[in-house]
Amino acid sequence: MSDAALIRIANALERMSPAPLEAPDFAEAEAFLWHTSPDQLEPIAKVSRVDLDLLVGIDRSRDVLLENTLRFARGMSANNALLWGARGMGKSSLVKAVHAQINAQGLPLKVVELQREDLPSVTRLLAFLRGAPYRFLLFCDDLSFSHDDQHYKSLKAVLDGGIAGRPDNVIFYATSNRRHLMPRDMIENERSSAINPGEAVEEKVSLSDRFGLWLGFHPCDQDQYLSMIEGYCAAHGVAVDPEVLRAEAIEWQATRGSRSGRVAWQFFVDLAGRHGVVV
Repeated sequence: MSDAALIRIANALERMSPAPLEAPDFAEAEAFLWHTSPDQLEPIAKVSRVDLDLLVGIDRSRDVLLENTLRFARGMSANNALLWGARGMGKSSLVKAVHAQINAQGLPLKVVELQREDLPSVTRLLAFLRGAPYRFLLFCDDLSFSHDDQHYKSLKAVLDGGIAGRPDNVIFYATSNRRHLMPRDMIENERSSAINPGEAVEEKVSLSDRFGLWLGFHPCDQDQYLSMIEGYCAAHGVAVDPEVLRAEAIEWQATRGSRSGRVAWQFFVDLAGRHGVVV
């Protein structure tokens, strides 16, 4: 066989089996994105987030998650957390704000965001983080599973860790609109058609039970919605007559048909733009 043929075979094998993941300089950033094909951790220089003090109406969830994360960052025992409930009520914002608060206290906690579609690669990611000299908050936003989705099996590697166990320097936080991470109609359909209804969906439903910490988020009332907007105005120096602000904010939420932290922020972005303020 010629040298050229051997080189082509070697190149083909290298493409099929890529080189091991090179460790990034974890000191250069507080946050990283996990990518696959090839595996890599992308440092994020600036995380998109709001201050913890600006998250209104979720005081209990804020305090519980902050305390849990502080314990983990200090090397003590802490639980994986599932933040579930109403859309736009600050679930992912709270995770990012708590992470910022931890780092502001001088505790070098790193956050690694993992997409739901990349869950099958999580074992490789955990093996890589296990040997790193930092503590990591592994974060998956908008986590849920459909009828034929098998990704939930990969999630067990994060929550249970298999025979090796979850690395001591990794904790897992996820947000979801569903308490049990799967559609209610899927649960009912599988129970009604199964020989043993009690066991039909136990494996999938029990995923949420594997989170030691559950934090529920519920729709906000009008006073909370207006308080969010007032907080944004104060933080960014946007001065508006209170009666005008109230009327415009209520009209905005009426056109959207809902009230939430996300709707409050979207109104404020529009308001700030009209007042020449960049946010």
